Amino acid sequence: MGAGKSTIGRLLAKELRLPFKDSDKEIELRSGANIPWIFDKEGEPGFRDREQQMIAELCAADGIVLATGGGAVMRSENRQALRAGGRVVYLHASVEQQVGRTARDRNRPLLRTADPARVLRELLEIRDPFYREIADLVVETDERPPRLVVLHILARLAELAPR
Repeated sequence: MGAGKSTIGRLLAKELRLPFKDSDKEIELRSGANIPWIFDKEGEPGFRDREQQMIAELCAADGIVLATGGGAVMRSENRQALRAGGRVVYLHASVEQQVGRTARDRNRPLLRTADPARVLRELLEIRDPFYREIADLVVETDERPPRLVVLHILARLAELAPR
């Protein structure tokens, strides 16, 4: 959350001349409801079910750049789909950066709390091993302009052997 997935994903897609898809935005478009409303009405399990369906569909598509929601890696089915779907880039940001980037964003149900930094630390501790398990690349985004991160990703992807 707040690592720059959507911003960097869009820029990367532009550089690669590929369509960009954000699984959360696709869920919102298809359901006609925003993520906080889905969380309120269906709870996190209901949202995660929708997310799993969307990720499976998007990972089956050829030639896209996909940004997922931060918790997508918690389900093994999502991790399998992401690995099978193409290269996985884990954008890692410190909790301090995440807090700064998400402070005014009201579209993050898990951060509707008095101590979002604590929540982000707990989420990072739980999610980080899953991200690293499936990542072809781990890229630090702290204090780096998005365009510089994209250039770094492109260079690193070019070094990887085809799979």
